[in-house]
Amino acid sequence: MALHDDEIAIDVALVRALVGRDRPDLAAAPLRPLDTTGSSNALFRLGPDLLVRLPRQPGGSATIDKEARWLPYVARALPVAVPEIFALGGPGRGYPERWSVVRWLEGEVPGPGTGSVPLARDLAAVIDALRELPVPDDAAADPALHWYRAEPLDRVDGAIRDYLAQCRELPGLDLDVDACARVWDDAMAQPAAGPAARPRWLHGDLLGENLLVRDGRLTAVLDFGGLAVGDPTVDLAVAWDVLDATGRDAFRALLGVDDLTWQRARAWALALAVMTFPYYGATMPQRCAARLATAHAVLADTAA
Repeated sequence: MALHDDEIAIDVALVRALVGRDRPDLAAAPLRPLDTTGSSNALFRLGPDLLVRLPRQPGGSATIDKEARWLPYVARALPVAVPEIFALGGPGRGYPERWSVVRWLEGEVPGPGTGSVPLARDLAAVIDALRELPVPDDAAADPALHWYRAEPLDRVDGAIRDYLAQCRELPGLDLDVDACARVWDDAMAQPAAGPAARPRWLHGDLLGENLLVRDGRLTAVLDFGGLAVGDPTVDLAVAWDVLDATGRDAFRALLGVDDLTWQRARAWALALAVMTFPYYGATMPQRCAARLATAHAVLADTAA
């Protein structure tokens, strides 16, 4: 099922042809689409050890190029595994974008609110490593590393209010939208964040679907298409996505997050949830269920 109005047609035959052209040594490897795929990239398992990622929309080459340029630098600082880029491919056979092959990583996606203190420690270590990693001058000036989630929260106020209005019209959505609006209003009533002392690295999409765990511990962080430099507060939203209340408390303490930043992070978690329901309600039920759990965790947290 297409996820976007401008979706590019991608199937096994196309991927087989592209891989065979650019990596003939892999032409005979077994190839199959993953049962669960991403919203930005179509994903295909290639042999036992590789994964092919192809942008679903025009312009998606930019994130492939960004990962190729900056992920090796960022990966060296992180305490868990990240996808290792094995090969890059170019347009062809009517497909207009660049694409990548990465090493397959084993693990399980954590369920909403299932992580506690051990996972909190691992996530805090990832975020701390990102924010302490120096931002080179060419990274700070790279337009590919600047997007809305790296900006102060108030920059998305109008968009989130539009999404809240759309959520009110969604039949069967088990969410108190009025309570969500109050959480958002409270965050917007606080003083706007001032300019950061220095830009910092952020993952930009640090949510459960981009994490792998084993026995309650974080083993890998996936999909660095949202990698950016700027305000890293959005990465704290993972606390309401995959951690229980005890884990959130530990996560916050480990990172030393002040009250105002924590409120903004909680509002970011809510924002990432409410923007999901109108867009992916009919096409990605598993993502919507996870984001609904996130929104409920935010509301429960503010009511406590």
